[in-house]
Amino acid sequence: MPKLENHIFLISADAELYTLLKSTCSYAHWTVFERGRGAIELLFNNPPDLLIVDSRMPDLQGMELIRIFKSENVYRQVPVVICLDREEVAAGPDLAAIEVDDFLVKPLDVDESRLRLELIMARASWELDANPLTKLPGNTSIIHKIQDMLDRKLEFALAYADLDNFKSFNDKYGFSRGDEVLMMTARVIVNTIRAFAGMESFVGHVGGDDFVFIVPPDKAESVCAMLVQNFDSIVPNFYDPQDLKQGGIHSSTRDGRASFFPLMAISIAVIFNRNGELTHYGEASEKAMNLKSVAKKEPGSSYVLDRRQPSG
Repeated sequence: MPKLENHIFLISADAELYTLLKSTCSYAHWTVFERGRGAIELLFNNPPDLLIVDSRMPDLQGMELIRIFKSENVYRQVPVVICLDREEVAAGPDLAAIEVDDFLVKPLDVDESRLRLELIMARASWELDANPLTKLPGNTSIIHKIQDMLDRKLEFALAYADLDNFKSFNDKYGFSRGDEVLMMTARVIVNTIRAFAGMESFVGHVGGDDFVFIVPPDKAESVCAMLVQNFDSIVPNFYDPQDLKQGGIHSSTRDGRASFFPLMAISIAVIFNRNGELTHYGEASEKAMNLKSVAKKEPGSSYVLDRRQPSG
């Protein structure tokens, strides 16, 4: 049985379809949109655990909406189901081409639909190591992505980012507020990269306040500069007025000593794979982590680019 907090997003103007589907997964949280175009921005900002799309909608065909959603690399892990008429099934649509995970046939058989939806969500949890908070790809996906690009000798910029003074914020305000900061950080990274790099990008969440992203080499500095600007403009909103006025938090260090921690900042280290310089994920990761220690020495949000050229 899928977890109770599953969020299912249905895009359909068919009220009967929604009633039948909800009866199959009454334990889930449902969000329903009758029109495709109005749903797209919400999908990108708050991706669901499962997306169900009616093939026939008033403004945008279901397959076209799915194609738009799946074209964004960071959302390709969200399972998508399309609801087809029997006539459409008979026509033999190429569902693999738009990366549909499964389909349901209208009119629905309730018992069959329940089993298939539960299996789809279970399969997604088995196959995907997405971070449960941000829904971004986790460690396994990150390693596979980087190694695949290295094996194909692609040129790319690999960035490791984390938050400075996040622990003191968590200690002062609690994990729930800390989780809000992590979700905000994930959205800022994804949306900033979408604006610059589009489909050529990748974003992963290693865990905690550690993130990874990949962009084309020529976009790396622009992405980092905008990411720092966007993060710094939003993070003050998470502090109480008194802490914001004094520019940080009075808290304790790990060994119990009283200390003052400035407002959270983001530190980014970027390495480049050019001319096949890197060959293994571990090598790339080690270089990036070493460089990040340089970025964290700078006060406030900062980024460091490894501008060294490969030898030879």
